[in-house]
Amino acid sequence: MAVAILYREDVREYDFGPGHPFRGDRYEIFPKFLKERVPENDNYRLLEAAPATDEDILLICSRDYMEFTRAYYQAAHNGTIDHDAFERYQSMDNMPFEAPGKIEEAARLIIGQAKFGCDLIQKGTYKKVISIGGGLHHANSCFGEGFCLYNDVAFAARYLLNNYQLERVLILDTDAHAGNGTCAYFYEDPRVLFIDLHQDPHTLYPGTGFARDIGAAQGKGFTVNVPLPPNAGCDSYQSLFDEIVEPLAREFQPQIIIRNGGSDPHPEDGLTDLDLPIHGFHMIGEKVRCLADEICQGRELDLIASGYNKRILPYAWLALISGIADWNTTVEEPAPATRTVYKDPVGQAKLIETELKNHLKPYWKCFQ
Repeated sequence: MAVAILYREDVREYDFGPGHPFRGDRYEIFPKFLKERVPENDNYRLLEAAPATDEDILLICSRDYMEFTRAYYQAAHNGTIDHDAFERYQSMDNMPFEAPGKIEEAARLIIGQAKFGCDLIQKGTYKKVISIGGGLHHANSCFGEGFCLYNDVAFAARYLLNNYQLERVLILDTDAHAGNGTCAYFYEDPRVLFIDLHQDPHTLYPGTGFARDIGAAQGKGFTVNVPLPPNAGCDSYQSLFDEIVEPLAREFQPQIIIRNGGSDPHPEDGLTDLDLPIHGFHMIGEKVRCLADEICQGRELDLIASGYNKRILPYAWLALISGIADWNTTVEEPAPATRTVYKDPVGQAKLIETELKNHLKPYWKCFQ
């Protein structure tokens, strides 16, 4: 069965301007690369979603945050940047440079894609849906940061809980940076199992997501932070999937999996140090597909946006999607590595596994 890939050209407006690390040209690079490598026919369908409404945004944001964000980024696109109140609602990394795109409008489209993806899956039209531009996991209800205005990961989970009365949603965040915004939304909610594989927060923005942070109140034990050591490599990822992610998913029995994360764990990314090669991205996609097929009748929503080396980005994204969709597509490294990739520190990953199991065993039978 073909997967649905949600994309429209307007998402390219999610562009903070020349010189900023997050540019909209990633959304030109990847669709072209995909069409050249994999024919649409029975492999996928490219579909367009409608932008989110105010009512949609208010499911995850305060009204004052939404109204400030809309007004500020519209003015910035029109050439007027007023710094008043910016730091109350946005971190400085969300400050647009000169000549930004229509960032807020594109952010609404990304939320609209998450909504459409949930509807397609829940109505049985597609089992697996991929949103190109999704995974804006740093934003929370009243503050934007990390190049993220509105958190489509949190929106998708809340929309499924509220509109489809789901009882168990698994969010799997494989971005190199901890999903601090998503984590905050569900820290006390036992309906959402949030598993976040990211670089050790001692060494990378946003500095959150320690193994000891496991949720609170009724949600204690339902937040699982997996801090990977620098230079973790593919074997460490595989071990942590086998020993932490998969046992938890099987015990939780989610009704759907939401995964987010792009190419930034790659050794050539430039902002991170996780050393995940291209075949490792395929491995992640394949493992998520197999879990979804085993546990929740194949239902999986995938949200992909991150990555800061545009030479690497399309290869890693395609490898992820190939694993998720079970395409018979080989994706090779685009070029020899330009930095030293160290031997996988699997021993450190084993120490993380032990620590996590000790924190979580009061809440999960699989670790007792």
